[in-house]
Amino acid sequence: MKKIAVIGLALVVVFLGLTACKKAGGADSVLSLIPQDAQGVVVVNVNKAMTTDFVDKAIKENKEYQKYQEFIKETGIDPQKDIFYIAVGLIQKKTEGGETEQQGVVVANMNYNKDVLLAKIKEKASGLNEETYEGVTVYAITEKEAAKPTYGAFLDASNILIGSEKAVKAVIDISKKKADNVFKNADLSALIKTANKNALLWSAFSFPPEMMKDMAAKNPMASDLADVKALLIYFDYANKSLQLEIKGLGGDADKNKKLAETLTGYKALGGMFATEKPEVGELLNKIEVSSAPDYVKIFVNIPEDLLNKLSATAQKQVEEKLAGIKPEEKKEEKKEEKK
Repeated sequence: MKKIAVIGLALVVVFLGLTACKKAGGADSVLSLIPQDAQGVVVVNVNKAMTTDFVDKAIKENKEYQKYQEFIKETGIDPQKDIFYIAVGLIQKKTEGGETEQQGVVVANMNYNKDVLLAKIKEKASGLNEETYEGVTVYAITEKEAAKPTYGAFLDASNILIGSEKAVKAVIDISKKKADNVFKNADLSALIKTANKNALLWSAFSFPPEMMKDMAAKNPMASDLADVKALLIYFDYANKSLQLEIKGLGGDADKNKKLAETLTGYKALGGMFATEKPEVGELLNKIEVSSAPDYVKIFVNIPEDLLNKLSATAQKQVEEKLAGIKPEEKKEEKKEEKK
């Protein structure tokens, strides 16, 4: 639980405090610090997300709103005013032993008070080690439960990093002009150019052919995905509706048509729950699956009234679950949360 608290705080600092990137630079400003060998990137326009009517209402009506206000007071960061973008770089490499090594880094550009944030992390962390790399202090948060420590760095007056050791140091190398960024990655940079960068969240992933074939070989249910070479995803809120698009690139007309039919079949299976929960049926009706010679696409458009229904249903289920927990069990849960 201590590990969760430490990493949770770090993520809160990064996610809620991280992106006050200069508007002129936009998403490309944070993307320019993602390592060249990344297979995928995720970009969140936090400022746009936090100021939508739906999110604004959800924040202010949430039972934990007081804690949200306390976070602002303690850190000096107001997520609805100070946040712009967050970029995540995901890297997968083969080790000398032939095993797959996962690496990742979050890059944030923001207005922050280093002393305040560092003090908060030190307050929660049971193990915090420091080293200097290329003139930048790198912090390693080590917990007994963790196989590997989590690394972070205050890169400069406006950039914060958090992730694996190699990925964090790779970003520092980029900042020192000693390494190339993701825009030098031909496959991924080409995908980035076609992404919906106006969305609340968008991502682009480029898959090595052997990776998808290996996955299909291990899981027969994933065999239809063997020819997918790349993935583009965006998540947006427009015209009082939540929109999600997932586009798998690759294959050919026949293979993509077959994959679309398989996905439509899964959608039909989900319809079995619609009899008990009408809102689930409404959600399924908002899902469109289509294909073309070079892609398969899933598009979902959920109007705000349906979002409210789904939110109410989820809240009700949580309350019913909590109501079924014995008083002594609730006490134990609270003790765990405090840890």
